[in-house]
Amino acid sequence: MKRIGVIANPKRPHAADVFDRLVRKANELGWKLFADEASAQLIPSATVIGFDQFASTVDVLLPMGGDGTVLFCSKLLDESEIPILGINLGSLGFLTGVSEDSMEAAMDALDAGTCIKETRTVAQCVAPSGTIRRALNDAVIGFGGSSRIVTLDLAIDGAPATSYSCDGLIVCTPTGSTGHSLSTGGPILQPGCSAFGISVVCPHTLSNRPLVIPDSSTIEVTVQNSHKALLLSVDGQDVEELTTGDIVRITRSENPAIFLYPPDYSYFSVLRRKLHWRGSNL
Repeated sequence: MKRIGVIANPKRPHAADVFDRLVRKANELGWKLFADEASAQLIPSATVIGFDQFASTVDVLLPMGGDGTVLFCSKLLDESEIPILGINLGSLGFLTGVSEDSMEAAMDALDAGTCIKETRTVAQCVAPSGTIRRALNDAVIGFGGSSRIVTLDLAIDGAPATSYSCDGLIVCTPTGSTGHSLSTGGPILQPGCSAFGISVVCPHTLSNRPLVIPDSSTIEVTVQNSHKALLLSVDGQDVEELTTGDIVRITRSENPAIFLYPPDYSYFSVLRRKLHWRGSNL
């Protein structure tokens, strides 16, 4: 019997109907469902467990909602090897590879062991205070209390790379390359790439270009000059404020995140739909 965890965003449209379908299919497959207290309101037959129990209790975790729900679940599982199969309650996301219409087919594939398994790079971000955060998407430095630009020094493996006059800087994983980094002109990295992307927010230069470096590198960002307190955020969650002289170090975590996708899943198909790639009209 598979032990399946469910963490959901119950505010999504038609969530109740999708949960009813989930329960019926789980019963058909002989699965035992576990859910947090809020999600269990829509799954009365599920066993209620605390967030800190999922990593030691379930075989697979099903985030049901959007990409934000997947990020929350990834943080929840931390360094465990529990795979994630994201079910989107709405339009298809970058991380939630299963639409609500194809949920039952994806559950059949999971039960049959035919899902595609992807190992995703996770970054480890060390703040000046010593606080360590894991980033499935990105680490962002910027967004202080005024509009004045700051100076950030970038070093790769101890070697000075460059200095940026800018509003901020983003270090992303391949998974996060289609997030905030993309809006700054950063590169799209296929999830299997062993790389980090580095992009700058509003650089005060015309020659700036994003960087792609091996994820075996150690990235150091030093706040060289700032007239305001900057904010370090990881996967959209505020970590701490930064001031002049502070250094943020980013490396690859030894423990990646594991995702499952249906057998017919195509990353580039998702890109085409989400980014509205249409090709030439000529």
